[in-house]
Amino acid sequence: MLGAFGIHKFVLGYTKEGVIMVLVTVLTLGIGGAVMGIIGLIEGILYLTKSDDEFVATYVTGKKGWF
Repeated sequence: MLGAFGIHKFVLGYTKEGVIMVLVTVLTLGIGGAVMGIIGLIEGILYLTKSDDEFVATYVTGKKGWF
């Protein structure tokens, strides 16, 4: 629900990526929010399909910011 605003990025500690998602959504008056929402949905699915070890290695240790 909050994927378009990049809340998941802030939770993971990716402030720059989160700010980009918020700005795109807000500055395009919500039109870019549809695209950011789809990106958030895809990233959410990717996060949920990884094992705990893969998730930590990729997003916590590896600091992979996008997809």
